[in-house]
Parts: sequence; structure tokens; C-alpha cells
Amino acid sequence: MNKELEHNFVELLKQHQNIVHKVCRLYTNNKDEHNDLFQEITIQLWRAFPKFRGDSKFSTWMYRVGLNTAITLYRKSKRRIKTYELEPLQFKLKSDEYDDTEEEQLKALYKAVHQLNDIEKALVLLYLEDKDYREISETLGITEVNARVKMNRVKTKLRTILNP
Repeated sequence: MNKELEHNFVELLKQHQNIVHKVCRLYTNNKDEHNDLFQEITIQLWRAFPKFRGDSKFSTWMYRVGLNTAITLYRKSKRRIKTYELEPLQFKLKSDEYDDTEEEQLKALYKAVHQLNDIEKALVLLYLEDKDYREISETLGITEVNARVKMNRVKTKLRTILNP
């Protein structure tokens, strides 16, 4: 789009932005929703502006685009599950309630598992999924005895990696 068209749009929007604010006040309940709708209407106005022929006053056209945008978004929002803002005080947590020890141990385990070869990784995955040795052996195409021996070796290897 050319600079002149952009300049004209910005000037007209500045002159008539109260129209958009009025529409936003009708269809929103809080400042964030108001700002979101204002932005969406502005985007729709900008997209439609090159097609504005001037058959009606700019303000009339602006109302039409603004209301159509708001109504369309309002209809879409009616299909959503209604949510409510809860008081922030209800969610105050003590910092000592979260212990990241388990998370750190899990990260270390994954890092150690990444150092294993493909078969060993598969063994660990199946083992962690609580598959028995019969299922592990069938899945990997090895004997059940071989699966047990390999798993014991992998456990030893992981202990060595985790506790050097």
C-alpha cells in the first residue's frame, strides 16, 4: 500500500477513533478485552480501507465495520466456555511448596539416557513403561534372558553415568 493511503487512514482513524471505543465499550467487559477488540477493529478497518468508495460518510462506514467485527467476535466468544477471573490472592503459593529435586533428577536421567546406544535407550523406555521382560524381549526381538542381562548392564551403566 502506498504512503498516501496509509497517511489518510491514520488521520481518519485519529479523527474518529471514539467511534471504535464506543463499539468496544458495548461489547467488552474489561480493559484487556477492550484493547483486543480495538486492535481487531482497526485491523479490519485497515484491510477494508482501500475498498472504501466514499459513498457514505467515513464515520458511518467505520461504525459498520466496527460493529460487524464486534458482532462476529461476540458470536465466536459465545461458543467458548465461559471463564471467570479469580482473585490473585487465592493463588498465592509459598515458595517452599515447590521442590524441583524430582524434576532435576528426571533431567539428569534423560541426559544420561541420551548417552546410551539405540538398543539401550529402547530397553530403558520399555522398562520405564512397566513392560515385563517377556514384552521387552518380544518388542526388541531378543530372548527374555538377553533382555534381563542387557537391562542389568544398562542399569549399571546409568549408575556410572549419574554417579561418576
